[in-house]
Amino acid sequence: MATDPESPKHNALRAVLDTHVVIAAHLSRNPRSPTIELLARWRAGEFVQLHSDDMLVELVEKFQARRIAPEASDFYLADLISIGEHVIVLPEQMPEAIAADSDDNAILACAFVGRATHLVTYDPHFDVLGAAYQGIPILDGLHFLYVVRGDKPPGDQGGI
Repeated sequence: MATDPESPKHNALRAVLDTHVVIAAHLSRNPRSPTIELLARWRAGEFVQLHSDDMLVELVEKFQARRIAPEASDFYLADLISIGEHVIVLPEQMPEAIAADSDDNAILACAFVGRATHLVTYDPHFDVLGAAYQGIPILDGLHFLYVVRGDKPPGDQGGI
């Protein structure tokens, strides 16, 4: 898509948001929710959100399963397709790192192939990987929000 170096596509932060993060934002009733703020900051160009075809299919399924209003899900998906960065993942690039849920491997593949700087998830299946996958830090939504903001958790005197 964009090739302008000033474009948000060239932002230093490149993240894959797991479907759990996106669904949490859409289900939250708290306007100060970290997931809602993350989506707002993404739309403002503060980081690039990566997605793959497999992830789009899973998002549609999760939106329908959680009965999220079509207006809200369609709006998000349209934004993701237009301002997110599409990553082409070939079948041979799909890892088998998470046996408990093969859909999660598509998220790992998108992060690795798309050169993500962060993978953001609330999914406990990712716990088997520890704090990173192929050098890509795995954070929950709140801790990635701290990275995007450039601040630290309250009471944290050290690094994140």
